[in-house]
Amino acid sequence: MAFNHLPAGVHDALVPLSVTPVTHSVPMAKNHRSDRSPTGPVSRVDPGTVLGRLASGPSRAARITHTEHVPPRAGRHAVWPDRIRAEVIAAVQTAGIEHPWAHQARAAEHALDGDSVVVATGTASGKSLAYLVPVLSTLLEGSEAPNGRGATALYLAPTKALAADQCRSVKELSHPLGNSVRPAVYDGDTPFEEREWIRQYANYVLTNPDMLHRGILPSHPRWSSFLKALKYVVIDECHTYRGVFGSHVAQVLRRLRRLCARYGASPVFLLASATSAEPAVAARRLTGLPVVEVADDASPRGELVFALWEPPLTELQGEKGAPVRRTATAETADLLTDLAVQGIRSVAFVRSRRGAELISVIAQERLAEVDRSLARRVAAYRGGYLPEERRALEQALHSGELLGLAATTALELGIDVSGLDAVLIAGYPGTRASLWQQAGRAGRSGHGALAVLVARDDPLDTYLVHHPEALFDRPVESTVLDPDNPYVLAPHLCAAAAEIPLTDEDLDLFGPETEGLLPQLEAAKLLRRRTKAWHWTRRERAADLTDIRGEGGRPVQVVEAGTGRLLGTVDAGAAHGTVHEGAVHLHQGRTYLVRSLDLEDSVALVEEAAPPYSTVARDTTAISVLETDIEIPWGDGRLCYGSVEVTNQVVSFLRRRLITGEVLGETKLDLPPRTLRTRAVWWTVTEDQLDEARINPEILGGALHAAEHASIGLLPLFATCDRWDIGGVSIPLHPDTLLPTVFVYDGHPGGAGFAERAFHTARTWLTATREAIASCECDAGCPSCIQSPKCGNGNDPLHKRGAVRLLTVLLRGAPEENARPDPDGEEPVQEPERQGEPPGTAQPVRGPASNGSPPLGRTADSPSAGHSSL
Repeated sequence: MAFNHLPAGVHDALVPLSVTPVTHSVPMAKNHRSDRSPTGPVSRVDPGTVLGRLASGPSRAARITHTEHVPPRAGRHAVWPDRIRAEVIAAVQTAGIEHPWAHQARAAEHALDGDSVVVATGTASGKSLAYLVPVLSTLLEGSEAPNGRGATALYLAPTKALAADQCRSVKELSHPLGNSVRPAVYDGDTPFEEREWIRQYANYVLTNPDMLHRGILPSHPRWSSFLKALKYVVIDECHTYRGVFGSHVAQVLRRLRRLCARYGASPVFLLASATSAEPAVAARRLTGLPVVEVADDASPRGELVFALWEPPLTELQGEKGAPVRRTATAETADLLTDLAVQGIRSVAFVRSRRGAELISVIAQERLAEVDRSLARRVAAYRGGYLPEERRALEQALHSGELLGLAATTALELGIDVSGLDAVLIAGYPGTRASLWQQAGRAGRSGHGALAVLVARDDPLDTYLVHHPEALFDRPVESTVLDPDNPYVLAPHLCAAAAEIPLTDEDLDLFGPETEGLLPQLEAAKLLRRRTKAWHWTRRERAADLTDIRGEGGRPVQVVEAGTGRLLGTVDAGAAHGTVHEGAVHLHQGRTYLVRSLDLEDSVALVEEAAPPYSTVARDTTAISVLETDIEIPWGDGRLCYGSVEVTNQVVSFLRRRLITGEVLGETKLDLPPRTLRTRAVWWTVTEDQLDEARINPEILGGALHAAEHASIGLLPLFATCDRWDIGGVSIPLHPDTLLPTVFVYDGHPGGAGFAERAFHTARTWLTATREAIASCECDAGCPSCIQSPKCGNGNDPLHKRGAVRLLTVLLRGAPEENARPDPDGEEPVQEPERQGEPPGTAQPVRGPASNGSPPLGRTADSPSAGHSSL
């Protein structure tokens, strides 16, 4: 992981020089970013010039491996449908928008026709206006009803920050309409004294799926007047609803549809998505309804200069003497510093909370050396902050008070930050959709923009910066989710029964697994059948059975021991590895040591300190095969997909020196093991294949281990997942297969669809894995190819050349891949027709509701059970 230590050395230059950048332009038509018309004259520096200044000096210029130029594009206008109220069109024109883009008008037409629609166009292409105009027009008509609220709309965002930002936008746009449109945010930060007013009088309620699941649906009688009048449900950034989280949200939406039907409403769903493969298929799986697709982006865009940046090798040596690259954290901090010195407004997107904190601290220190006033204009933004901290940062970014921000994906989603000139992306974010979403945060006023992807020292990032076609010449990924996963479905059936008793008429709504799960829920004394309906039988709230974020329990509160002050929270699934006793915890630029972790009360007590080291948890993993669903021959070997049980335990942590990453010591931990039943893909090899690959028993473990590490690192390129969503284990002789075996599994109960995607793309995936290992310039393996930063065995044993030979022989017997047919059995209504492989849907484990064991967020190797890593 690139965030374990501070930078080794300093940046090359703070004072920029104007140098022409290195350019290797490749045409790119499938991925793009769009912009609205500028609202006023803004003085901007050409993005190519900004990149040239960043690359000044021979050592800097050599770090750019590729530069992509996305040319500007003119927009195509249309007219709003004549059914849109004139007052709404006038309000839009008052906001400076004379005519809609063609895709906005087409989406509005479908919405007024009563068709659920997904708008899947580029960042800043005006998706919000596409759904807001028909919604506002309908709300305006509803305001003329005797009760003043004859129509309502519900807006769902994946984050609180996006809902708050959209509420500001709706208020500004609807201001000329007076009190006819009454938007309000309803989430965990909403004061209790405001909530009753929102339920009774607001007609545009902005919330998130979590609040809908825990707050609105269980209290539906108090929301009856709102639900009875519900005309539209807006689902913003719907491409983020993937994996386990997306599967949970799909069932929450089915519960919403069921309650609306009981109150006599049948809302139209309006979905907005970044450019994605087959958005109508994913939208139908998410909502359970036919969805029209509008994907022809008619908005204009400014020039985008997109650079791929590889940090240089250092003189330091890592584990087993492997060469170490300068961290993406240090490199991004230097770039953010240089941009701030130039007065370039920028956001650096970072994959981890810790990384965001580190980058902001490093940049502040560097800027203080140049101008102390500049240091105050850089900050961090991440989840886990208190509401007042988030709001203050968002306001500072909107006002321009902040020049630079190091942010996690909490800021990625749709927040309209006008005036940004550049985006830094510290490490590939896991999907091409997220990459373009983040890059699109800059240049949102129609001007040119700069985006820089800074590679981490891991196999996937190294592969991408040297294979730009994998980013720029390939379409974005499909969205993978599985609403029929019984670990997801079972608790939602209980929640639905608690809302209104379940009947046979509800079975089709919740999917084909429902009928088989209900008897199991009755046997577990969660539901009881009386006459023709299933009833919730317990006193506790059924909605509390599950955390829809898939985090496996309530968050752990991080509390300052001396004062009792709440600093923030950590997800339950990550607590064992991040806030264990002795862990270093960063918050708002301050460093704390964890004194104790109370798992029963979900509290970690910390004290402010300044240790000269960071900490990294080590854990062990064992895996057993429960059921093999699919098995196909790969030469003499086998490729399999099925159900597995994974047992994971955090056993120790390392202390690493901040500057060099040198290991200072290891401390044992006594934390309980966690068990996970999930889905996995695995492959086996025979003795004949090992002989052909010249793999003797002495190097077998290292070859398997190296192949496993690299394959996990490359899988996010082929499945819509993050590296931390998946785990792996390699074993020279597995007791269930009786052969050398490599497993890659979903890190969520019941699976998330990623392992199945890996199964169906295995030939392409493992071919890229082999190429990534073989093409790496190191001799015996390094973090760029086969070493994993989370390896519990200290990356031992590893055998680079053995892994290449083993994968070569394995792939000789690989059959051609077959795309899996869409399991839903009905074609979506699409506009225009799109080609591509539908996303796979995992076959769920036939089992009861989740036993409450948390999903695994990070795993490491177990000496007794083989090798595993994330």
